[in-house]
Amino acid sequence: MHLGPLIRQLVAEHDFPLCYLSSEPDDPGLDYVGRHGASFVIGKGAVRNVLFKSFPAGLLVMTMPDIETFHIKRSVNAVHYVYVHHSLISTHMVYLPQAFDNFETIFCVGPHHVDEIRAREQQYGLPAKQLFEHGYGRLDSILARASAPNQAEDQTHDRPLRVLLAPSWGPHGLLETQGVVLAGILLRAGLHLTVRPHPQTGFLSPRVISELRGLYGEHAAFELEQDITSEDSLFASDIMISDWSGAAMEFAFGLERPVLFINVPRKMRNPDYQALGIEPLEARVRHEIGDVLSVDKLEEAPERIRKLTENRQEMRARIRASCRHWVYNLGQSGARGAAELASIARNIAHLT
Repeated sequence: MHLGPLIRQLVAEHDFPLCYLSSEPDDPGLDYVGRHGASFVIGKGAVRNVLFKSFPAGLLVMTMPDIETFHIKRSVNAVHYVYVHHSLISTHMVYLPQAFDNFETIFCVGPHHVDEIRAREQQYGLPAKQLFEHGYGRLDSILARASAPNQAEDQTHDRPLRVLLAPSWGPHGLLETQGVVLAGILLRAGLHLTVRPHPQTGFLSPRVISELRGLYGEHAAFELEQDITSEDSLFASDIMISDWSGAAMEFAFGLERPVLFINVPRKMRNPDYQALGIEPLEARVRHEIGDVLSVDKLEEAPERIRKLTENRQEMRARIRASCRHWVYNLGQSGARGAAELASIARNIAHLT
């Protein structure tokens, strides 16, 4: 999903062998490499740990942060590690403090990543990493589909507004704490509601999913979508409701449609994130792409939704300006990133 544009460009434009490794047998990326290399399912146990520790010299591209912090260690061989972001969010609040310290190169989504990583390097005396102005492949995929002729926006005025509830996860998350109440408010207001829980919610808080299904599963205007590989609900929705999820920016920037943020407590794995002196993007961008509603004012959600969707052209202009400011190489991240990876690989080959 996140490496797809890079791999497709590497296969189409650059001639060197690829090897794709995944812990998940149903990873769609396993089919990307084709005759240009090999794909392997390596699982999540000891075999994976040993493989990473003994990875041969060369170039390793990852979407998993925290290498060297937990069980996945850097190789004993001379490996150049590249991190490709799997979210638009900032690097210093949701992630652990050392999440990106052990990579040689970071493919940055936008200027916020550059500023945050350089600030951490300066604050803690870390070696300067190579920071590449990349962009975001998943956003490019959404933009490409949104511009397709068969994706014209439904302008039917007599249908109910379609709301996508797609928050993050965790004990203070929107779905875990307010999901059942909020769903009832929206459905009673005559809105069509699709709930798209994060997979971790289903794993850690299955009771919430069961309660939603039990209370609203037979409601004609309610849908529960647990297959997050599908993008259909994104394209079918007029507005998203979220909390601190990076998916909110993907929806807004990709479709130029607004987000209503419910102000549950911030999701953070780094309690000292404020020491960096940079407000995380997921907080800074909220009023640029939508509106923020306090948890104690959930009854106002239907009216806020209607206001956000009334003037679509004005909202689109705001979101478009925000997107262009915060994301590099819109529509071109695959080509730019593949060229950079090819350059790094050639330099490695030259040095060896």
